[in-house]
Amino acid sequence: MDDKGGIMDCKQGSRRFIVALRALAYVIGFLPLFCLPAAADEPQALEQAANDPTASLLSVSLSNLYSGDYHNLDNGRGNTVQLRMSLPFKTGKLKHITRVTFPLITDSPSGKTGVGDMVVFDLVTFDQSWGRWGAGIVGSIPIAGDERLGSGKLGAGPAMGFVARNPGFLWGVFNQNVFSFAGDGDGDGDREDVRVSILQPIVNISLPNKWSLGFSEMNFTYDWEKGDWSNLPLGIKVSKLVKLDQLPVTLSAGGEYNFQDNYSGSEWTVNGTVKFLLPM
Repeated sequence: MDDKGGIMDCKQGSRRFIVALRALAYVIGFLPLFCLPAAADEPQALEQAANDPTASLLSVSLSNLYSGDYHNLDNGRGNTVQLRMSLPFKTGKLKHITRVTFPLITDSPSGKTGVGDMVVFDLVTFDQSWGRWGAGIVGSIPIAGDERLGSGKLGAGPAMGFVARNPGFLWGVFNQNVFSFAGDGDGDGDREDVRVSILQPIVNISLPNKWSLGFSEMNFTYDWEKGDWSNLPLGIKVSKLVKLDQLPVTLSAGGEYNFQDNYSGSEWTVNGTVKFLLPM
C-alpha cells in the first residue's frame, strides 16, 4: 500500500507541475507579441535594469530566503541569508558583468548552520537593438563550513542567456551549467559529483510608481547524476524602486513552490530582498 501511495503522489505531483508548466509556456509563447524592439540608443529604466541579470549595473543585495517545508522530510525547514554583489567592467571593447553570491545558512533540516558554497559568474554582454545577450563562465567554490551545507566540490561550466526588452517589459532566459572537477570535501573521496544545468526564465513588467511584477528567481535544475529534474519551481515577485537620500534601492518580495517532490528539497520558499543600485 505504501508503494502504491508513493506512486500516486509522484503522479499527482507530476500532473500539477505539467498544468503549471503549460500555463507558463502559454505566457512565454505570447511574450514576443508584446516585446517590441527598443531603440538601440534608448536608455534602460533603472527599475527594469534592477531585474536584468545582463545589465551593466553595480549593485549589492541582501536577501532572506525561508523554506517552511521540505519534500520527503519530516519537520524540515531552512533559512538562508544571501549576499550578492554585481560588478560591471570592461576588457578592451568587451563589456563584462561579474556576480558573486555568498550564502549564509542560518537554519537547515540537518540542524547545521554556517557559510555555504560561493557561486561566481562572469558574463561578456553584447548590446542589440532588441536587448542584450551574453556568454561566459560560472563557477562553484566549496567554502562551506560543514559538509552538509555544501557540495565539497570545485566546479565550473558555461553560462549564457539573453534578455529582450521594450519600455515597460522585459523577458529572456538565463542558463548556467556547473560540473565538478576537483575536491571531495573532507578528504574521504565519497562526495557526489556535481553535474547540473540550470534554466532561469526572466519576465518583468514595469508598473506605475516604480513598481514591477515578474517571475521569481526560478531555477529549473536538471541533475545529470540523477538523470532527472531536481528542482521545478514556479513563483512570482513584486518589487518597488525607492530612494534612500540619493541612493536608489529596490525592495522586493516573492514566493515559489517546487513541484519536484521525488527528492529531498524545499517545498515552498518565500523571500525578501534589499538591493542597493549604483548605476555606472
